[in-house]
Amino acid sequence: MRYNPNIHNRRSIRLKGYDYSRAGLYFVTICCQDKIHRFGEIKNGEMILNDFGEIAHNEWGNLSKRYRNVSLDVFQIMPNHIHGIIVLDGVVDGVIDRAGASPAPTGTQNDGTPVGATLAVAPVANTFAPVANTFAPVANTFAPNTNTFAPINTSTPTIGHIVGAYKSLVTTQCLKIFKSKNKHLGKFWQRNYYENIICNNRTYQYIANYINNNPTIWEKDRFNLQSQKKHVAIEIVAKA
Repeated sequence: MRYNPNIHNRRSIRLKGYDYSRAGLYFVTICCQDKIHRFGEIKNGEMILNDFGEIAHNEWGNLSKRYRNVSLDVFQIMPNHIHGIIVLDGVVDGVIDRAGASPAPTGTQNDGTPVGATLAVAPVANTFAPVANTFAPVANTFAPNTNTFAPINTSTPTIGHIVGAYKSLVTTQCLKIFKSKNKHLGKFWQRNYYENIICNNRTYQYIANYINNNPTIWEKDRFNLQSQKKHVAIEIVAKA
């Protein structure tokens, strides 16, 4: 393929000059290619995982075993994406410091908002009760895994390294299922991922509420392309 500047010279969506191996809390969103529903479905406001969803769930739980400096906070698998908070070196006396361990960097994040600003996600946080002190360490919620993992990276990994490893591990496991059924998997994940640096407790509360309650607002979710098409069709019929 010949060089195409519109394709090959893609602009990075990471915060320029920021060290993503730095201790702190990071809100990460990873999407399936073309927003295909890979992981299951929402029923009555609850996410029902299929086989691929179980793989995505288990591999996320294994991240804290693979990386010495990683702890896991709130996490949610949706039909075509996942949300989670990754904590790098964020453990104080065995307890995750959710008050905001990240030093406050300057600049603009990948969604165009200033670092530390309230995120431009669906305005649902104010309708939920505060979630502080309601979380047990997420790692304890995963079923025990009999495998013993040697750390993939003995140096300090970046958020990009961690997300990249996660995507690769999930794809590999899902590919085995497809091959066993003589089916073609295709491209599993969307290129790159979305991330926001959590700099204060207010932002943490907002994001944690959003993640926990995401299944209940799936019909309005910006990643729910099927719902968007349905609403557009309704509007067209209404205007006809």
